[in-house]
Amino acid sequence: MAGGFGRAGGGHGVGRSQAGSGVSRSPGFRRVRSVRSWVHTPVEAGERNQSRTWVMIVTGPFSSGRQAPGLPRLPTPPSGWPIGSYATYEEAQRAVDYLADNEFQVQDVTIVGVDLMLVERVIGKLSWGRVLGTGALSGAWFGLFVGLLLGMFSSAQGMSYAPVLVGLVAGVVFGAAFAAMSYASTRGRRDFSSASQLVAGRYDVLCQPRNAEQGRNLLARLAMGSHN
Repeated sequence: MAGGFGRAGGGHGVGRSQAGSGVSRSPGFRRVRSVRSWVHTPVEAGERNQSRTWVMIVTGPFSSGRQAPGLPRLPTPPSGWPIGSYATYEEAQRAVDYLADNEFQVQDVTIVGVDLMLVERVIGKLSWGRVLGTGALSGAWFGLFVGLLLGMFSSAQGMSYAPVLVGLVAGVVFGAAFAAMSYASTRGRRDFSSASQLVAGRYDVLCQPRNAEQGRNLLARLAMGSHN
């Protein structure tokens, strides 16, 4: 939730940022979805390599599996003081990356997306030809994969190509059939394809009080440098 100065998701702040890299530790991330905010928290997750690979850890109220040390299992409101506020996630990521490059304790930093919006972007119009072609192509890849597996292990004398051909044909037929049934079930109410994305109206960068002043000074230096 977004609040005032010193509270979770607070501030209309001083700079804007996103999660970055550049330290000798490999940060992971926690992402928590709630009604109004989205949390992205850098945490230590072992040694990082030179290519700056990030570890994304998605948590939810019913998530299971191995949990990163120090992360709550349930969605938890963010905490910390605002040290920056940004219009885009790219800017927020750049700010946190700048903090990491300057040896800042990025495990104290949280990126909070405020005023969440579900954006659905229309990709194109659907037609029977496009639906059947896409379904057949998707089914062909799956059928080819299954056929190759059967061809390699079904014969003791080596690779057999009959299962590959059967799998390919079956994949095309079933893929087109399933796509046709799915498209027919919409009865013309959705003759377009689209992609959905969760975005926020702004991205606040929070930091634990012990390092908030240092982080704010670094982000102010970044802001001044970007305007020169």
